[in-house]
Amino acid sequence: MSAFPFRHICPGLAIAALATLAGCSSIDSMTRGFAGSLAPYKVEVVQGNFVSREQVEALKPGMTRLQVRDILGSPLLASVFHADRWEYVFTLKRQGVKPQARKLTVFFKGDALERFEGDTMPSEAEFVAQLDRRGKGGKVPVLEATEESLKPYAAAPGTPAGADAAANAPLPASYPPLEPTTR
Repeated sequence: MSAFPFRHICPGLAIAALATLAGCSSIDSMTRGFAGSLAPYKVEVVQGNFVSREQVEALKPGMTRLQVRDILGSPLLASVFHADRWEYVFTLKRQGVKPQARKLTVFFKGDALERFEGDTMPSEAEFVAQLDRRGKGGKVPVLEATEESLKPYAAAPGTPAGADAAANAPLPASYPPLEPTTR
């Protein structure tokens, strides 16, 4: 008599199990599509000195180390064992973009620039366009000051550059004490 209830329950359980499995596969494909659109945040890793094509074009043999440093910045590598060689290395790793690595080596003879060699560097405008994540191809901002844009900041004749009237006011004859006086 105990087999009677199971005989009717077993086909019901089998149908319910098949319906659940069929539902799981459709939910699985839906959740897989949703999960595929979400990605964990990956930190951008920027290392070294970015050197532009314009900076490389400004280098001329015979320049002093100080002049080269003014143009390119401090080198990433300056070895005690290779005192006449500076290495400028730049790497950029971003999510969804192929990692970039560029290298420029500057050789000196004494204190004068002898030669330089390395990868082809992008211009400043090309590099800024590569950094735009949205890929809109929008307008690249102006990266250089023009004579026209500097006119509002020009100093009046006879005043130091960037000084205004308040900065040229006479100094007070005496200043308040820095510490309270004790008697």
